[in-house]
Amino acid sequence: MATWSLPENIEDVLPADAAKLERMRRIALDTFVAYGYELVIPPLLEYVESLLSGVGHDMDLATFKLVDQLSGRMMGLRADTTPQVARIDAHVLNRRGVTRLCYAGSVLHTLPSGLGKSRQPFQVGAELYGHAGLDADIEIQQLMLDTLSAVGVRAVRLDIGQPSIFRSLADAAGLAPQQREMLFAAVSGKDSAALAEFAGNTSSQVPAELEMRRAIARLPTLYGQDAGRVIAQAREQLPALPGIETALDQLANVAAHFSAQGLAVSIDLGELGGFNYESGISFAAFTDGASEAIARGGRYDDIGLVFGRARPATGFSMDLKSLLVLVDDVASSNKVLLAPGSPDREARAAMAAFRKQGYVVIGRLDGNDEFDAALITHVMTYTDGKWQIQAKGL
Repeated sequence: MATWSLPENIEDVLPADAAKLERMRRIALDTFVAYGYELVIPPLLEYVESLLSGVGHDMDLATFKLVDQLSGRMMGLRADTTPQVARIDAHVLNRRGVTRLCYAGSVLHTLPSGLGKSRQPFQVGAELYGHAGLDADIEIQQLMLDTLSAVGVRAVRLDIGQPSIFRSLADAAGLAPQQREMLFAAVSGKDSAALAEFAGNTSSQVPAELEMRRAIARLPTLYGQDAGRVIAQAREQLPALPGIETALDQLANVAAHFSAQGLAVSIDLGELGGFNYESGISFAAFTDGASEAIARGGRYDDIGLVFGRARPATGFSMDLKSLLVLVDDVASSNKVLLAPGSPDREARAAMAAFRKQGYVVIGRLDGNDEFDAALITHVMTYTDGKWQIQAKGL
């Protein structure tokens, strides 16, 4: 094996894509700040006790772990930034009222999340803490949609779900934690065979529990672009538990809000979120040319409890690397200036001034005339006692 080979699903980002990625990062962060979100930069790794607190088993499996040579304790390389930001809100900032935070940086996964996916996504996202109302859910979804539009993704469709419906049914069915994990994966993955087997298991003699089992198996079938029809079907086919009624009312309100903007909105009760810590409305964005969601998020009120503050929370994240094929290339500069080699003080001052005017200024290296001449649009010439710009070829 070549010594310069990279691990599977780990890749370099080369100049053209790197320029596009950086442009999207800046646009995303500028959009977040314009909405009132403050930037935080959590560490790349921390002790697993805090990194994995309050999250599902799937997050544990996705996290690379190593031993800290200073303390001997186990540390993890973050697979998702959301739990870290929740820790910052709960224990570092410790504010009262609403807090809006955002972030941008790489995360690392032990396995790719899908076919052809990178194990090192570049994740940007925003989190809103301290407000339990539907207004907060709508704000964070609106921010996700506006950010995607700002970075250049077009024709976005919104898909919304309610993991609390699954939780209500699982609680009523008296499921053990291991069963819940298995069914979470089966519902999210639309595994009809596993769900049919689960629903057909009549080992329990309690009619109510059998009804909940069958209702869980129905969740992946309750989806579609006609939000009103899906919600009506859910009211008919699911038990009339108080938590389910509230969840369906919330879905109806969110769907009406974004449909009024002319946005395509679908309901999917099999959409349970990404890492099994969502507690309320979950959502995902889709677009043509992408087989999977390009951004996702949801409410995760429960996660703050492990940090000592059970703060209401909702947020979203997206992998900018996955968007590279969906947005236009960054236009190359049409103002590339070739400067002389070994410039003197006056020439250096002129080069600095031209850079401020928007020129890309490339200095010729002494003794080496090799450069990509096709990139050069102008040259620096010393004329009439000063450095000036001349279009190449004149």
